[in-house]
Order: sequence, then structure tokens, then C-alpha cells
Amino acid sequence: MTDIGNEVSHSLFISDLHLCASRPAIIKAFINFLQNTASKAERLYILGDLFEYWAGDDDIDHADHAEIIHALKLLSESGTKLFFIHGNRDFLINDQFSKAANIKILPDPSEINLYGKRVLISHGDNLCTDDKDYQAFRKQVRMATWQAEFLSHPLNARKSQIESLRLQSEHAKSNKSQKIMDVNNEAVFAMMRQHQYPQIFIHGHTHRPNNHRMIIDEHLCQRIVLGDWYEHGSCIRLDETGLYNQFITI
Repeated sequence: MTDIGNEVSHSLFISDLHLCASRPAIIKAFINFLQNTASKAERLYILGDLFEYWAGDDDIDHADHAEIIHALKLLSESGTKLFFIHGNRDFLINDQFSKAANIKILPDPSEINLYGKRVLISHGDNLCTDDKDYQAFRKQVRMATWQAEFLSHPLNARKSQIESLRLQSEHAKSNKSQKIMDVNNEAVFAMMRQHQYPQIFIHGHTHRPNNHRMIIDEHLCQRIVLGDWYEHGSCIRLDETGLYNQFITI
């Protein structure tokens, strides 16, 4: 972990925690991170897949979810501003969760200005355009009509359907190449052009942490890919001096 002193104003970025009851150590590590690391930051940006899956905001009272939501709310009340972008696992998070956790939901992608830098943030799954089947599925489940119909079913039925979809997804991924499931460079370039070449682009989803330096139309840009929280927690810290990796023990 790189530590340059907590007295410096900074913001933190995380994604792909995939919190669930079967991984209690990750929940514990995340809550510890909120209490002891994120509490020193000005802002915390969660760029999707906070949960392994989210069946609807009527599940906020589940014991595991309630503990996480309470920890987020306490962090917000301590002065750290919280922001969230939907992932492919938790795109059904909505206003009830936002209010309970005191976290602001941002569109994907979003452009922010921090410490004199223009920063673009996204979950990143919309950039995996070579995976045609996934993109078709993503388009379907992000439609308001599909979500309204899905949420009309009882919570337990929704969870069963999600488990079935997850099994199908895992089987489908086993037959796909790693290249197909990574971002498409042309999709990245198109997004950077659309947002007029931000200096920094941060996303998750691929679970392939890296710092890519790119020249797009003679503009130097950095694409930072966040890691997941399986073996250790992955976090990016940004302040006026630059970007730093921070690793959280699980």
C-alpha cells in the first residue's frame, strides 16, 4: 500500500466487491475499510458490483444488507460524501437504498472534476462491446419496462431467478475467450472522445487491474482499471499529487 499521509485531501475509488453472505470476510474487510480508511477521504466512489447481486430495494432490511447500509450511512454522516454507479450485478439499486445509505447514484458514465483534473468514471461493462450476447442482455435488463415487470414478482422468486441467470452466465463465460470479455479499445476511444479527452478514466468490471497510458488524437489519457475484492481489496486514491494504489487485507 502506498501511504502519502491522510492529511492530504483525497478521494477513493472502489468496485467489484461482490459482497454476499457466503463471503463474510469481505464484508468485514469492507466495513473496516469504511471506518478506518474511507472515513479520512473527502469522497468515496463505488463503481458498481458492490453486491454479488441485488434483487430490489425491498431487500434492504436483510441482515447482511442492513449492516452494510448502516456502515455506509455512518460514513456519510462523518463527512465523507458517497457516490455510486450501477454495476452489472446491482443495477436494481434505487432510491430506497440511496436514501438509507445516504449515497448519491450517478449515471454511467459520469464526469467529475477533482483536484484540478477531469475524471471520467464508469462501471465498465458497457465497453465490452465484443461480447454481443452480454450487450443484448444488458440492454434488455436496463429497460424500465423489464425492471418494472421483474420487480412485480415476490422477492424470493426474484432471487431464485437471479440465481438461475447467474448459473447461465457462468456457463456462458466458460465458453468465451478472455479477449471478448475485456473492453474494446475502440469503445474506450469513442467514450473518451465523447467526453472530450478527460485526463483520467477509472472503471472496474473486468477484474483486470492496470494503469493504461493512452494517446488518443494526440491527447494523453490514463485508463485505470480497478481490481476486485476476492483475494485482497483494491482501491485507488486520487489527490492533487496524483494517483496511488491502496490494497486492503481480507
